Amino acid sequence: MADLKDFAEQLVNLTVKEVNELADILKEEYGIEPAAAAVAVAGGAAAGGGEAAEEQTEFDVILKAAGASKLAVVKLVKELTGLGLKDAKEIVDSAPKAIKEGVSKDEAESLKSSLEEAGAEVELK
Repeated sequence: MADLKDFAEQLVNLTVKEVNELADILKEEYGIEPAAAAVAVAGGAAAGGGEAAEEQTEFDVILKAAGASKLAVVKLVKELTGLGLKDAKEIVDSAPKAIKEGVSKDEAESLKSSLEEAGAEVELK
């Protein structure tokens, strides 16, 4: 009985990526359709404290450091936020600092890639 409890706990603690991999394995090797597997795993996760199963929808873009080309990062922050040059410079100088908060995943990824291309260190939360 203890083995089943351990197995159930492992299922409840799976990440979204791991659930997708499990669904693929079940379909390819055992002929079980992923929708049925996802429902079973999601049902177990919801019973165990569904908060871990929820996918994050809003992200904060945090500038960790300006990097070597600080001027380029200041200009980009100014452009991305619509702030004045002085305010953008203050944000860059006070890193780590949030550039934008509560944005969608796509927008956050886009901002992160733009800032990293300019040489900044960026984190999404």
